[in-house]
Amino acid sequence: MALDRVWRPYTQMQTAPAPLRAVRTEGSRIWLDDGRCLIDGIASWWTACHGYNHPAIRAAVEAQLERMPHIMLGGFVHEPVQELAERLATILPGDLDHSFFSESGSVAVEVAMKMARQYWINRGERGRHRFLCFRHAYHGDTFAAMSVCDPEEGMHALFAGALEKQVMAEVPEDEAGFVALEALIARERGGLAGLIIEPLVQCAGGFRMHSPEVLGRIVEIARAAGLLVIFDEIATGFGRTGTLFACEQARVVPDIVTLSKALTGGTLPLAATVARRHVFEAFLADRDDAALMHGPTYSGNPLACAAANASLELFRTEPRLAQVASIEASLRAGLESCRGRRAVADVRVKGAIGVVELSGSVDLDRMRQAFVDAGVWIRPFGRAVYLMPALNIPADDLATLIAAIVAVVGRC
Repeated sequence: MALDRVWRPYTQMQTAPAPLRAVRTEGSRIWLDDGRCLIDGIASWWTACHGYNHPAIRAAVEAQLERMPHIMLGGFVHEPVQELAERLATILPGDLDHSFFSESGSVAVEVAMKMARQYWINRGERGRHRFLCFRHAYHGDTFAAMSVCDPEEGMHALFAGALEKQVMAEVPEDEAGFVALEALIARERGGLAGLIIEPLVQCAGGFRMHSPEVLGRIVEIARAAGLLVIFDEIATGFGRTGTLFACEQARVVPDIVTLSKALTGGTLPLAATVARRHVFEAFLADRDDAALMHGPTYSGNPLACAAANASLELFRTEPRLAQVASIEASLRAGLESCRGRRAVADVRVKGAIGVVELSGSVDLDRMRQAFVDAGVWIRPFGRAVYLMPALNIPADDLATLIAAIVAVVGRC
C-alpha cells in the first residue's frame, strides 16, 4: 500500500520523514510492523484516557454493532444517545443539561459559537456576533474555530485575511491584566456574543496554564458584562487536569461547554456541545427559524455513544482521578530535573499534563526520532515537550517516559 497517498495532518509531505506503521495497540503501548513496541506518552492525541482497547469499551461497541451501527437523529432517537445525554447532564456541574452531538472537537466549537450567536438573535439582539478569545488559544482547524485561535501561533496564519475578526485578549496574570480585560470588554461588549476559553490549560497553544482563581475572575468579568461563557474542555475534560472537568476547580458553570477527544475513551469520533437550560430555552418557539439549524450526518452515532457511555462508566467504577493525582506527583518529581538545563525555559505540570518548555527552536523531526529510538511515543511541537498519557498508565511505563524526556532534553 502506498503510504504517500495518505495526506497526513500537520505534515509537510515533501520533507517529512516516513511515518511509522502501527499494527496493534494495547494499554499504553503501540506495536509497529517491524516488531518494535512504543510506550505512548500522549494517549493518541489525548484521547485514550483509559489506555487502548479497554475491554469494557470494546465489549460495549461490539454489542451495539450487533444491534444498530448507525441511525440518523433526524426524526429518530435511540437508547445510547439518550443515555449519554443523561450521563453528561448528571456529571457536568450546574444545569448543563442539553447536549448537541457532532463528530469532532472543531465542529463542537463551531456549534457552540453558532448557539451563542443565535441565542442573542432569538432574543432580538442581532448585533452580537463576535467573540472574546485569548492569546495562545487553540480551538480547532475549521473556519469559525480558527477565528478564535491565536493567529500568531502560526498554524492558521495563512488564513488571517479570510477569518472573521474576533476580539483578542491576554489571559490576565495580575491586577493590571484584569483591569485591561474589563476595559476591553467594556469597549466591545455591544458586539460580543460571548467569551471562549480553554479552562486552566491552553493545550495546543503551548500548554500555558492559569489558576482556578484567574479563571473564576475572568468568568466574573464576563458575566458582569452580560456575555455568554463558553468553556472548551475538549482537551481538559474527563480527568486530565485533576478533576473530571477543569471548570470544577474554579467553581463556575459555563453557559456552554464543548467536549470531545477522551469522550469515547479514544475509540470512536464523537463530540458534544452542552448548553445550560437558559441557552436551550432561547431556541424554543412556535416558529422553525428559532431552532438550531445544524445537523451533522453522524450526530449521536450509536457506536460512538455506546463507547462514550462505557468510558463514563469507567470513570465511575475505576479510580481515574486518584490515578491522575499519582501521575501528577510523578511528573512533578521526574521532570523537575530538567529545570535549569541550558535548553529549558520552564517546567510545569497540571494533573496528568507535564510540560518541558525549551528555550529555543529545535529540530522536531530529530527529537521525535530520538524518542522513538528510546522506545517511547512522544511528539513535541513548537517548543513544548509534553506528556499527556493514559490516566491508568502503569507506573513503570510512566517512569520510562519521564526518563526519556530527561535524557533527550539533556542532550539539547
